[in-house]
Amino acid sequence: MRDAGSKDKSIDASIGWIEKAAAEGAQVICLQELFATCYPCQSEDHDNFDLAESIPGPTTEALQPVAERLGVVIVAPLFERRAPGVYHNSAVVIDADGSIAGVYRKMHIPDDPLYYEKFYFIPGDLGFKVIPTRFAKLGVGICWDQWFPEAARLFALAGAEILLYPTAIGWIDEEKEEFGEGQRDAWMTAMRAHAIANGIYLGAPNRVGIEGRVEFWGSSFIASPRGEILSQGDCSSDQIVSADCQFADIDVVRTHWPFLRDRRIDAYGDLMKRWID
Repeated sequence: MRDAGSKDKSIDASIGWIEKAAAEGAQVICLQELFATCYPCQSEDHDNFDLAESIPGPTTEALQPVAERLGVVIVAPLFERRAPGVYHNSAVVIDADGSIAGVYRKMHIPDDPLYYEKFYFIPGDLGFKVIPTRFAKLGVGICWDQWFPEAARLFALAGAEILLYPTAIGWIDEEKEEFGEGQRDAWMTAMRAHAIANGIYLGAPNRVGIEGRVEFWGSSFIASPRGEILSQGDCSSDQIVSADCQFADIDVVRTHWPFLRDRRIDAYGDLMKRWID
């Protein structure tokens, strides 16, 4: 989805899409990164801290009755104000009974041109914990987390059935012509590799639309435990991307591609080092 211009308008628009997805049979519905606001990190502006809110707070209070009424799980990424001076890029998981099932705080914080997130967000401190819900055990990362295979593996080892990576990624205006397709392809390839290596379903809902100098490239998709693209959106439309996830297939894939069986957990100690000198 794209930014609707204000938090209230974005929440209202999102509820409309949630209702439509539920009517089509969706049980787990994940919104894009920082869904209720603009993407604020293209500049370092103290006024943008006014976009943040607590958990629970206005956004969860708006979505909890929707989840309960529709009997769906909602993953709502937002700008969290945890305490004065303590802010996170977070995702709250609302279970199908309207309760808060859990919260994830983004662990990997980028600092790239027009993605100046370190100015706003403290790295998460909740780890890569699975959040059980009525319909699935969820491993929720956020955007930059999707590039790190260690995170995906930890979610899988903790029992996740679906990896979700709500995202805000796009093309910088002057780079699109030369690097655009390669950047988008790398983004999809990295996550399809997580699905394959861990034998797990994966969904990546991305923003669309132009904000400032960034054209968010959409292309939201769902991958199977074999890395197949089960469903994918286009680059510019607000739309629902859905797929039927058969969790029994996780065991089938993992017994045919037994990567977890053959891991040499006794040999990976150096992964705890920044660099092997």
